[in-house]
Amino acid sequence: MEKFKAFLKRKDIEISLKRYGIDALGAMAQGLFCSLLIGTIINTIGTQFHIPFLTMAVATVNDTQYTVGSLASAMSGPAMAVAIGYALHCPPLVLFSLITVGFASNALGGAGGPLAVLFVAIVAAEMAAIPRQIVDTSHLIYCMVS
Repeated sequence: MEKFKAFLKRKDIEISLKRYGIDALGAMAQGLFCSLLIGTIINTIGTQFHIPFLTMAVATVNDTQYTVGSLASAMSGPAMAVAIGYALHCPPLVLFSLITVGFASNALGGAGGPLAVLFVAIVAAEMAAIPRQIVDTSHLIYCMVS
């Protein structure tokens, strides 16, 4: 058991209520605020003050038109997942991978999307920590450049 605890400590994996209940959940709230709520505020300002560039469609995906605010709101899953990964001290490549994890878990989570993002992002971030530092990527980059 001591070897396992030492392994988790070496990989910066700490199973605690503070890490998941406070740090990860607090970061999730920041990601949610920076996307969904800001998007809603932009939509509301555009609608209430009749500002055309905030209410007109800027993109169409699968016959669904998006305004600036609705695009920001659509990115709430990725924003939450990356914020959670950042709070859990993930390296950059894991953070980039969490963008896809956040989008997929938010889209497939239905009404419980943000909760799905929280659980899936924590699991993905911690699972990505296990092989961290096993492969030295500097050799891979050197081989690709030369």
